[in-house]
Amino acid sequence: MPARPARASAVALLATLAALLGALLPATAAHAAGRTVQGGRLDWGIKSSFQSYVTGPVAKGAFKLKNGAATVGGSLFRFHSATGSYDPDSGVFEAAFSGGVSFQGHRKPDGTYELDLTVSRPTVKISGGRGTLYADVSGKAKDTGAVTTQTQVPFATLGLGGVDMKGGGSPVALTNIPATLTDQGAKAFAGYYSAGAQLDPVSLSADVLAPAAEPSSSVPSASTPAQPSQDPQVPQGAFADAAVDWGVRRTFREYVTGSVGQGKWTLSEGAQDGGALFRFPQGKGAYDGRKGTLDAAFAGTVHFTGAHLDLKLGKLSVKVENGKGVLSADVTTGSETKSAVALVEFDAKGLKTEGALATLTEAPATLTEGGSQAFGSTDISSLYAAGTEMDPVSLSIALDATAKLPALPDLGSTAPPGAPSPSASSPAPAAKAEESSHTGLYAAFGVAVLVLAAGAVFLVLRRKRAADAADATDAPMPQP
Repeated sequence: MPARPARASAVALLATLAALLGALLPATAAHAAGRTVQGGRLDWGIKSSFQSYVTGPVAKGAFKLKNGAATVGGSLFRFHSATGSYDPDSGVFEAAFSGGVSFQGHRKPDGTYELDLTVSRPTVKISGGRGTLYADVSGKAKDTGAVTTQTQVPFATLGLGGVDMKGGGSPVALTNIPATLTDQGAKAFAGYYSAGAQLDPVSLSADVLAPAAEPSSSVPSASTPAQPSQDPQVPQGAFADAAVDWGVRRTFREYVTGSVGQGKWTLSEGAQDGGALFRFPQGKGAYDGRKGTLDAAFAGTVHFTGAHLDLKLGKLSVKVENGKGVLSADVTTGSETKSAVALVEFDAKGLKTEGALATLTEAPATLTEGGSQAFGSTDISSLYAAGTEMDPVSLSIALDATAKLPALPDLGSTAPPGAPSPSASSPAPAAKAEESSHTGLYAAFGVAVLVLAAGAVFLVLRRKRAADAADATDAPMPQP
């Protein structure tokens, strides 16, 4: 009966080797699993004809940008800070973008609007060659006036014919993807368009983070002892950090960079560009949360230049008292500088403190008389009289070192020339190139395991045959 132990040994050996190989091969699949999307922008006009209707002579309305959304070109809205996931092997992609746009028109005597529609947080999901754009939509029905608010409505189907989502690198970029209004989107659109209506095409760019590094097999070293932390408390009335976010005025920015202004803006001394706003950081001063007062100065300068245009705003300061705020700045036009000019007044009743952070988000602002004079260096100064609505003002104040100021909109990177991205002509998955060394190693190891397994089986069978031959002389002859 020695054959049975030999066969059992072969089976056990094969099972062990197969388990080892199985444990190794899935590692390559896990290595290429879904990756994180972080940072990027989505450019979409929703529907250009609707924009024209809202701002035209019939509706006599306008649109307002919300939560960091911006305008790009003639009729595009830019949504920002993409978050989600992407699997280059399967082509499954999901990215949600921040920001919104509110349309209002047909103003009634009581100050409300018959047309009142907000579209925000567009999310693109692509899987199996099909794509859908979802959005939060709040609107007033065209016929009944009933107000509805819906979250992540499947608003439009995306035409992905010929687009291969597999094998993309970073960023993933899609350009002018056709969008068609869905049944649910038509209802959310307050009845202004029917299902099947063609919407504006969608373009997006989303950064994809590289896969996390594999853990080291070496023994981890002892952790570094924690350094003694500094006392995060600051003197009474003072604060650790602060920033003011303000875009001046959307139409002014569009004028500067347009065909008439033929200009640009440059930032210096720490000012940051958030797409639809400028951030002036490093605030210093005093804040009293109980009284709701603030007196702060900020760093940063923005300089607008162009045809018939030379305007610099710097050394911004903000004062808040009794629910009202004033934003001032040093204004330089050409070679003349005026100090501490009150530019805009804003509603500061929303300034609130939560924990160690005080914030005021998108407070409505209007131009002052001094602000109107500041735009005298432009050939459109007549449009900016005192009382003109300007971009909203946002404030963030870190009361101690533990608080973090809100992040600026993350527009992501721009795809470098020749970078792999999903397209109709994309070759076989190029994104796997960085994994080729691991894949080759695992494949070679797998072949080695199989060779060893075959050799082991051969030796076991050879020994079995030898044992059978030795036993044959003692075995009884088979009966007829």
